[in-house]
This record gives sequence, structure tokens and C-alpha cells, in this order.
Amino acid sequence: MTVLRPDRAADVLVLGGGPAGAWAAVAAAESGARVVLADKGYLGTSGAAAAGGNNLWYVPPQDDVRRAAIESREAEGGMLTDRSWMWRTLDSTWRNVDRLSTWGYPFPTDAHGVVRRSSLQGPQYMRLMRRQVRRSGVTVLDQHPAAELLVDGDGVVSGAAGIRRQDGNEPWSVRAGAVVLATGGCAFLSGALGCNTNTGDGHLMAAELGAHLSGMEFSCTYGMAPGFGAQTKGRMYQFANYYHADGSVMNLPGGFAGRAAVARRMVDEIVYVRLDNAPAAMHEAMRWAQPNFFLPFDKAGIDPFRDVFPVRLVLEGTVRGTGGLRLVSEGCATTVPGLFAAGDAATRELVTGGRSGGGSHNGAWAISSGTWAGHAAAAFGRRRTPSTLLTPAGRHGVRADDGQPAADAAEIVTATQRQVTPLMVNLFRNAGPMTAAAQALDDIWKNHVRGLGDLTRHGHRPREAAAMVAHARWMYRSALARSESRCMHRRDDLPDTDPAQQHRLLSGGLDSVWVDVDDRAGLELEKAS
Repeated sequence: MTVLRPDRAADVLVLGGGPAGAWAAVAAAESGARVVLADKGYLGTSGAAAAGGNNLWYVPPQDDVRRAAIESREAEGGMLTDRSWMWRTLDSTWRNVDRLSTWGYPFPTDAHGVVRRSSLQGPQYMRLMRRQVRRSGVTVLDQHPAAELLVDGDGVVSGAAGIRRQDGNEPWSVRAGAVVLATGGCAFLSGALGCNTNTGDGHLMAAELGAHLSGMEFSCTYGMAPGFGAQTKGRMYQFANYYHADGSVMNLPGGFAGRAAVARRMVDEIVYVRLDNAPAAMHEAMRWAQPNFFLPFDKAGIDPFRDVFPVRLVLEGTVRGTGGLRLVSEGCATTVPGLFAAGDAATRELVTGGRSGGGSHNGAWAISSGTWAGHAAAAFGRRRTPSTLLTPAGRHGVRADDGQPAADAAEIVTATQRQVTPLMVNLFRNAGPMTAAAQALDDIWKNHVRGLGDLTRHGHRPREAAAMVAHARWMYRSALARSESRCMHRRDDLPDTDPAQQHRLLSGGLDSVWVDVDDRAGLELEKAS
């Protein structure tokens, strides 16, 4: 059995440098813990949040107002949410956004002198969070992708190991009393803006220790982007008209049905858009609200209010989807002892149900779950003194299996994308195409993943490839098990919603994927320490 003597020690190790990871690191440090944060990229610029801007689920603290917000999302989310978690998220987000103001975030003031705190600009937000993390005394390891978790003799997570990208893939390791996974979701390297680091690495690390996932059937979110760009911010398309190639306007239903109809048209033709319905008086305000949306248009010399432009759908998977690691305590503990999850690494069904959390609910969840996980991990980690000799848990894409033929990570990524990106397989679902995709992914896992190269020779790409294959298998097996249409999970062969399936689905496993019903009534979780 391989053992490792880590070269750093901490009470809490946070993996991931997006909003959830930053909030977790600050919370753990404020609890008195020694904290190390390791990010695949550069804390403050990597990840989906840093590349854009988003609204927040930011609701005033009046019971009737919050109750209405909760009841609305409850219905939209297919009745899979949990009210206690929704109340907690609203309360935590409200309080922590106030903290952002005291830390120096430049919230705008409207014409009436009212400070508007319901949205955040990603670059400013994450630059501020990096500064706050550093001010809290956290040790930050940039360009340090984590590859595997470390466990003690009792199977308790006690650190992680990875490579230093900018130092010839030299190894690093940290021994810690607890680990927070804030590694984001999985967008399958589809090209969605800011998602190049979101390959599901944390989910694979947890699954290698038997972690359960939840809501993986709700991983089929596609964002609309210009045909010439990667910006998938969708808010501005509420002002759009859609056109055929001959310039005629598409006759579409309103609301969500209209978006689904546009997606179906994209299967057979190029769809064009113009923001015809935006009043001229709002143009400047729209540019100010979401400058990143307009940047690719400005670079291309296109005025989206005047000119027609092509659009496409880009898979965002569990970045804007819902599935992730199952949580078993109010402190965001997973089913693996010593391991906590926050942000897109965790399931968001608790606050979004089976509908995408978009930017608003997911943004609030990142703040809140990061804070809860950081405090709980600190309480857990400060009570422990892990052994100086720990066992690495990584098995796929970390060290090549000599008994398997060598595999190329880029080829595995491409093969996986062929199964997950087609609209008529993953967005408009039928048992036949999904079963074929799931079987193809099983074959990739069985015949190729164990042949992926080791980290020090090939970098982190083999690990990403393995994580994407695993993610896709959980996704399709869960989608096949949910024999109905509910929220973003739309099955053309089973278009009705079945009241008997108003439950969450758990999944897990690697060599053999399993799916089961989560039968916990009301999600009665253990109280955080």
C-alpha cells in the first residue's frame, strides 16, 4: 500500500478557489483554524463566477416576502427543495452580502440613493474575495490542482495531494484535519466562459472513497452563447426575437416553452437573434449591468440591438445544473468522514430543486454553503491530529495501470463530449439514445480510463478526463432511472410528471454505477457541530 508523508499541515484544506472556496476559507480561518486553499488556477480569476457577473437570491428579511420567494421556487423546482435550507440560505446570503460591503465591494446606488446589493460583478467580487482570504491568514496555493484525497487508517479524509502546474508538475501534499471540496461542477470542457477548470475533479475524488451524489439527472443545462463567442449569460435574451436564416421571425410560445422551442430549432438549423424588444432608454443600463455580455459583440463590431447574430447552445452541465455531492449535515458534510462540500461541488437541490439555480440561487448557495462548510470543517479539523503518514485514495488518471493499454486524455475527452453534448441525447431525452450513450461511456471507463498516464508525466489532464467520464455516467444512469419529465430533465418518451417520483435520486460508484431513491423524509440532517 502506498503511503505519503505530506509536506504541509493545516486544520482545514479547501480545494477550489471560486466563491464557495473563498467563503469556506474565510469562515474556517475566522473559526480559529489554520487554513490552506489550493486552486487549479489562480484564486480570484479562475472559475465561472470570476469570468462574469450574476444576480443573487437576495431577499429582504421579512417573513412574508421570503415565504413567497421560497414557495415560488418550491413549485418551479419540482417540489424537490427543502424549506429549512432555503430559509438558511436567504438569511446567510443577506448577512454575508452586508459583509462584502464592509470589505469594500462597490455596490451601486440608484437614482433614489438606494444601494443595490442584488448582483455582483465577477472580476470585482473575486478580486475582493482573494484579498479577504489573504487578510484572514489563509495560505493560498495557486496553480496547484488537487488530484486525490488522503485518508488515515480509519478512512477519514485527512488531506489531499496534487501537482504544481507551473513547476514541472512537481507533487504537493497537505495533511489536514478536514477537507472542503469547492472544486465546482463539470461543464465537460464545452467552451462555456470561465468553465475550463470545471471538470468534476472533486466529485471523482469523493466517489473514490464511496461518496454519494444526488440530483445528477439534473445536469443537462445548456447556456445560449453568440455563435462567435463563449459568453453564456442568458438574462439579456429576454429582450430577443429569434429569426430563421431567411430573416423571417420565428413564431414561438412565451416563457420557458419558448426557450425549449428555440433549442429544438437549433437541432436542424442556425438560429439568429436580435435584442429588438429592449427599449432604447435601457441600452446603456443593460451594458452597465452585464458588461461581459456585450464584450464579444463589441469586439466583433456587432450591435446586438440593431444587428442580427447567430446563437448556439453550450453545455454547462453541473455548473449551472443542480447535481452534486449529497450532504448529510447542516455543515455540508458529505457521506465520507472528514469531507465537506460547498458550491457547485455539492447538490443544489436543497434550494433549487430540479431547476437550474442560474446565477442567482447558485450565487447565494456558494456564499452560504461555503460559509457553513468552512465553520463545520474547522470544528471537525481542529479536534484532530492526523497521522503524518497517509494513504492516497486516487485510482483513475493519477497513476497508470500497467495492465492497461496506454490511453490519451484528449481522445477520452473528445469521446466523452460526443456522448454528452448532442441536444437530442442530453437535452431532449429518450431512453434509446441515453442508453446507448451510457453504454458507450461504460466502455470508455472499462477499456481506457485505467490506462491514463500519471500526473507527474502528463499533468492534470488525465485526471480531468477520468472525472468527466465518471460524471457523464452518473448523469445518464440517473436520467434513465427518473422515468418521467421533471424540471430541466425532459424526456420526450415520458413527457408527463409522475407524482410518485417526487423524490431525489442518489447515485455513486465507479466501476459499477448505482442509482437509488433518497427516502429521507424532509431531509432531516444532523445538526452541524
